[in-house]
Amino acid sequence: MSTRIEPFLNGRVALVTGGARGLGAALCGALAEAGATVVVADLRAEAGERLASALAEDGRPVSFRRVDVGEPASVADCVASVLQQHGRLDVLVNNAGVDHTLPVDELSVAQWDQVMNTNLRGPFLLCREVVGHMKARGEGHIVNIASTASKRAWPNASAYCGSKWGLLGFTHALHAELRGHGIRVTAVVAGGMRTPFLLDRFPDIDPATLQSPAAVAAAVLDVLAMPAGSVIPEISVLPVGETSWP
Repeated sequence: MSTRIEPFLNGRVALVTGGARGLGAALCGALAEAGATVVVADLRAEAGERLASALAEDGRPVSFRRVDVGEPASVADCVASVLQQHGRLDVLVNNAGVDHTLPVDELSVAQWDQVMNTNLRGPFLLCREVVGHMKARGEGHIVNIASTASKRAWPNASAYCGSKWGLLGFTHALHAELRGHGIRVTAVVAGGMRTPFLLDRFPDIDPATLQSPAAVAAAVLDVLAMPAGSVIPEISVLPVGETSWP
């Protein structure tokens, strides 16, 4: 894994969903440091604008777009505005994710739909909007942030596991479909991270068993740095102390 960030993404435009905090914020910072023009896309406008402003203070080209990844019109408007402003979109990172940790008989239909809309429908809608542009240019890279929950299952996580297993399958199908168009597609199977996604919901979790989101962001940069003729379809990034994975 890279220990040093070089500006190898100069002139490239990257869009990160769920970019306002946690792994998304780490990804936006790493991509900006690598030279990319970064678009922080999130439903949380205040947090997203705050992050974009903080990153832009160092002279980096970072902006914010509010987007609801589960809504087709919102996604279309977001992608259209990025293309209108920058004229290109080279990297899409589908990172936005939610969860409701409940027994299946206590999980409401609305909660199930929210998880599926954000974690699975969202990546489909974003990919649907950007692929035509990438095909026309003959290049592009889509990175979908999966989870160890895309390969393992735990009690009270039926919606989350269902969405992430679906996302992993969707990603591999896109890899097979789009590689002939010069578009690379990668699934990042990320283990537990020290982010609000886990720490806010599970206050008893031992942070020592988790990894920094910066480690996952570094792995994403390594994926993007592969030579043009090669692609990493799937990569796992796990904390050494994670006990849910062999």
